[in-house]
Amino acid sequence: MANKRTISWNAAMRDLRNDRMRRAGVREERLRATAGLRSSSTLSSWRGRSGRRYIVGVHPLNEAELLDVTDAVILAVRRDRDGTGTVIDAAMAASEPAEHTRMRWLAKMQERGATELHIHRLAATDEDRRAIFEDLRENETQAS
Repeated sequence: MANKRTISWNAAMRDLRNDRMRRAGVREERLRATAGLRSSSTLSSWRGRSGRRYIVGVHPLNEAELLDVTDAVILAVRRDRDGTGTVIDAAMAASEPAEHTRMRWLAKMQERGATELHIHRLAATDEDRRAIFEDLRENETQAS
């Protein structure tokens, strides 16, 4: 009697993909669906540490953009010369913006080299936003 363990090809590939995602950490994945559009730079996506994907709007790193955002997860992103995006910090935007706190955060992100704001607005509840924030932030970042 042979001691053979059978595993489906789909399950093996899923496990391999999930393992690769866990090791890769937070990373930007450009949207293939917008590759041919002129405004493709206004949308992107980020893959969280969990492997989940989050669609974001790409905005300039400025005061007006930051003060208009409510009920969202905000990523401060540095874009390298080769086009690679790196999350500098993440923040949760409440329904009532605290202008002084946001301006302090914005100044800190500019000092740290951020060049863009990536804003995820599709989370319906504070709990959903908190989970996304935790998934996309690096361990040393904090809520703003």
